[in-house]
Amino acid sequence: MAGANQACIFCEIVRNPTTTRLLHTDEKVIAFQDIKPAAQRHYLVIPKEHIPTVNDLQRKDEDYSLAVRLMLSVGQQLLQKDAPQSIHRFGFHQPPFNSVDHLHLHCFALPYVPRWKAIKYKSLGPLGGFIEAETLLEKIRPLLSKV
Repeated sequence: MAGANQACIFCEIVRNPTTTRLLHTDEKVIAFQDIKPAAQRHYLVIPKEHIPTVNDLQRKDEDYSLAVRLMLSVGQQLLQKDAPQSIHRFGFHQPPFNSVDHLHLHCFALPYVPRWKAIKYKSLGPLGGFIEAETLLEKIRPLLSKV
């Protein structure tokens, strides 16, 4: 696995998936349930390649494709299948508020359980906090090349 980090718990799950029940796996990403769920359904979608945080994503096709076509799409499909009647929310923690230094998309079927857990998933504006997936996508959407 390119860029694997021996100390990263998510890289360990990628290397040894038998320790965690995977909800989805393909050549680029895997998905599994959060070990401390904050909602009715709370899944994580991670890239197999070790990418530390959202700050490591750049405004280029490769990063945008990973975030939108792969990570977000997988999360949407899982929640649509498992909790079709719920309100869904998708996003990422930004440093220094990320608990694991491996890019991971939080996928929620709301409500938060218990309700106070919602505080962990609030945006703190310029201080960071939680960033909605759509907001991140706008930040990293490749600029149209001028022909």
